Amino acid sequence: MKSTTQTPIEIKHTQLLLGLLMAGFIGLFGETALNIALSQLMKDFTITPSTVQWLSTSYILAIGILAPLSGLLLRWVTTRKLLLSSILIFIIGTIICATAPLFAFLLIGRIIQGIATGILIPLIFNTVLIIYPPEKRGTAMGFVGLVISFAPVIGPTISGFLLSSLSWRWIFIVMLPFLAIAFIVSYIYMRNITTVTRPKIDALSVALSVIGFGSVVFGFSSAGDKGWGSIEVVFTISIGLIALALFTYRQLKMVIPILNLRVFQYKNFSLGVLMIILAFGMIMAVMLVLPLYFIDGRLLPAALVGLCLLPCGIANGLFSAVAGRLFDSFGAKWLVKIGALLAVLAMTFLVFATATTAIAAIIIATVVFMIGIPLIFSPAQTNALNQLPPEIAPDGTAVLNTMQQIGGAIAIALTMVFLTAGKTAYINSGGVNTAFEMINGAHYVFIFSLIIAAVLFILSLFVNTKAYGK
Repeated sequence: MKSTTQTPIEIKHTQLLLGLLMAGFIGLFGETALNIALSQLMKDFTITPSTVQWLSTSYILAIGILAPLSGLLLRWVTTRKLLLSSILIFIIGTIICATAPLFAFLLIGRIIQGIATGILIPLIFNTVLIIYPPEKRGTAMGFVGLVISFAPVIGPTISGFLLSSLSWRWIFIVMLPFLAIAFIVSYIYMRNITTVTRPKIDALSVALSVIGFGSVVFGFSSAGDKGWGSIEVVFTISIGLIALALFTYRQLKMVIPILNLRVFQYKNFSLGVLMIILAFGMIMAVMLVLPLYFIDGRLLPAALVGLCLLPCGIANGLFSAVAGRLFDSFGAKWLVKIGALLAVLAMTFLVFATATTAIAAIIIATVVFMIGIPLIFSPAQTNALNQLPPEIAPDGTAVLNTMQQIGGAIAIALTMVFLTAGKTAYINSGGVNTAFEMINGAHYVFIFSLIIAAVLFILSLFVNTKAYGK
């Protein structure tokens, strides 16, 4: 085994993280930035809703496939090379998206962007775990939470402003200067903070991981169009589950697994991971359906939709920034309860909202939801990682990010399933108004989100904030 010497950090932690957080922000901004343009993309490329959803699903699926391999990548490539390479990959994918002449090219570009983001996000968490001691991680994770949860929320808002006078291609064009700045900052300040050991790569584990996670998400995504009883859907999900079962068995038998699933023996970590999956799934569901609800259901122009979503982004950003400090002061126990309760209240209101409910009331309910989510997300994330011994904390990061992104991809797929079911139910009842059709579809998605919020609240009752070794 070849190893490299860890390079001492000679600069401030904030400088070290600056380029990494900028690139991560753009990566996660890209998860939802296209949501507000889906209707336009369907017209431009003459595609169906089940096809256009792959622009979101494939992106998160690529992240989910790369996340399990993040620990392996960190053992093979230095931190600095990994960061700079991922930013370059993202730039290539963004250029392909901005210039795509056909839907297939746009989809390829999105997959490349997702691959880059799949490298960036685990790298952010691992860097924080290495350079900050447990007693200071709350504040640091608050800034990470700002990136993880705020970027997907603000995506549709910025896109709405762009689409009011420009084409959807500008969503990608505006990313490029920020990615260039992130690359320059990272080149100047990033240092190698991990030890490269170059362990043997288990090709079978990699194959099982890709087939397992990929097939499950593909199956869920296809269900909205083909139906749950479709042979293709049942076969694909079954293959995925079998592959994941074999992958799990193999990882538990290996001395140095690609994804160390032994972290799940720590119950409080497992609880935190489940809460993160559900919280992230809710963000993906709500931020996918809200732009469609406002544009196709309430018939608002794109620029006004951007304004409607702006308060949500501001609320999420502010509370993401302070959630870490609140965690350092009060721990996760009460924060996650309050956050989950706010999510339940907000989703309950949206479930009972009608086609005549004031837009202002919808915005207020969404703002309440966006206040609650950061109070769940950052504290649950930090608390979960604090439950692990330091030597396996990076493994916990890889597991957490893998499950979060796969959960997000499945949530997007289920969102389209419920959206389609709601629209179909309206049509079958004799409805002919296309706006009401979309509103009814969104209503089904809000019910789905309310169920998730209720489960989150129940789980929050069992949160233990005692860190490992204390």
